[in-house]
Amino acid sequence: MSVAIVTGAGGLVGSEAAAFLVAQGFDVVGIDNDMRAYFFGAGASTAWRVAELEAHHRRFRPAAIDIRDADALGRLFADLGQDIALVIHAAAQPSHDWAAREPLTDFGVNAVGTLNLLEATRRRAPAATFIFMSTNKVYGDAPNELPLMEQATRWEPVTDHPTAPRGINETMRIDRTTHSLFGTSKAAADLLVQEYGRYFGMNTACFRGGCLTGGAHSGTELHGFLAYLMQCTVTGRPYTVFGHKGKQVRDNLHVRDLVAALWAFAQRPAPAQVYNIGGSRFANVSVLEAIEACERISGNRLDWSYSETARTGDHIWWISDISRFQRDYPGFRLTMDIDATLQEIHGTGRKRWLAA
Repeated sequence: MSVAIVTGAGGLVGSEAAAFLVAQGFDVVGIDNDMRAYFFGAGASTAWRVAELEAHHRRFRPAAIDIRDADALGRLFADLGQDIALVIHAAAQPSHDWAAREPLTDFGVNAVGTLNLLEATRRRAPAATFIFMSTNKVYGDAPNELPLMEQATRWEPVTDHPTAPRGINETMRIDRTTHSLFGTSKAAADLLVQEYGRYFGMNTACFRGGCLTGGAHSGTELHGFLAYLMQCTVTGRPYTVFGHKGKQVRDNLHVRDLVAALWAFAQRPAPAQVYNIGGSRFANVSVLEAIEACERISGNRLDWSYSETARTGDHIWWISDISRFQRDYPGFRLTMDIDATLQEIHGTGRKRWLAA
């Protein structure tokens, strides 16, 4: 019996990974205590998704464990022992705005929780592959130093800058930059995952994601850009654009493409790997462009306003250079562009949002 442990199993990444791994023949233990509802309110609860997984996948077992509870994790890992072949750690407090409200909670979940999982894996299943969903926020606001030019609907690097063709790679510095407290807690976790790979020889990887998205996303104002934007467009809820003229750019990676990347690594792992992962030049959009697309797809007008105040540590332009991962795993291809992703978000979310 091969067991995969997936944390944040009710979330966007965790639920997609759990369903995928069941289809690959794993018994999956999904750790999720629905802290997303605590972070962002009942509307962001992931309980519905955990219930779906349990109802539709016989080999999925939920475990309502708080990853800050080292003893509870220790008991689970001890019970499963050497049967654990893979750990995908996707649980997190994901908002830099929210982190400033409760820094101890943020650091406890993101950094201490990751350390607890690493240590449980090292002690009970050291041969298992450990994949950590990190974030591009480990780079802080260093990307905002790029020389950008203003276009009609977006910012772009000047054409002769080396970042312009492919995006930002893993060599960007993480020092001397404003991270937000969320970025700091995730950077601490990122470094721990790397160090457990180097120091203990464990197969570990940090995937530094930008905006991750898909139809199963429980989007909120503070996290889940495209899902929340489409939800507001459909329901008539007001939406606020924060700073940068609404021309800030994000690449958006559909969760199915992300899980394909994680699976590629799991099949041929190595210690202490770090990859930027995102929609790259294949799937990226500015806020203004995303508003237009949501209105076109939904047939509704978005009630939006503009605030000059940008969020602390917010990126003006982020497109991931994923060429390092594609070099190491040349079979990996992106399949979902922005329009296809928004069509899916609208199709899967509309009924649920209007019924809420």
